[in-house]
Amino acid sequence: MRKIPHTLSRIDTDTKRDSRQIGLQWVLRAVLGGILLASALGKSLDLSGFVEVLVSYRAFPDWSLWPIALFITTIEWVLGLWVLSGRHLSRAALATVLLNGVYAVWMAISLARGLDLPNCGCYGVYFPQPLRWYSPLEDLVLVALGLILWRLAK
Repeated sequence: MRKIPHTLSRIDTDTKRDSRQIGLQWVLRAVLGGILLASALGKSLDLSGFVEVLVSYRAFPDWSLWPIALFITTIEWVLGLWVLSGRHLSRAALATVLLNGVYAVWMAISLARGLDLPNCGCYGVYFPQPLRWYSPLEDLVLVALGLILWRLAK
């Protein structure tokens, strides 16, 4: 019986590791991209309702509400599709880290201001989620997933 050279064994191990990383990358792309698209869809289905959610934060001048709503919704559509496409994935992953980091900080500030919101606006008005003490933590989990995806995509 012939013994397999050590280098071939190493190649086989590297291939298994690479396939696991590719699988994890695919799952992370599906999760992050899917959440962004679900969020964009929820806002897009009733953009005027999302504007009303923005009003409830009492942080923006009236003239800016529609542009902010359109900007946020567009960013989520584009970023969700970008992540799912896999093109320039490390940049897309960093963009998800930035967006979810901003969301986490925004929610933490809103909680510190004592806002009691029945709908944080994360998924628009058709999928209402109240602003809760752990809402920023949910976005920080998405930040962590984005960082893992960024690391895998480098």
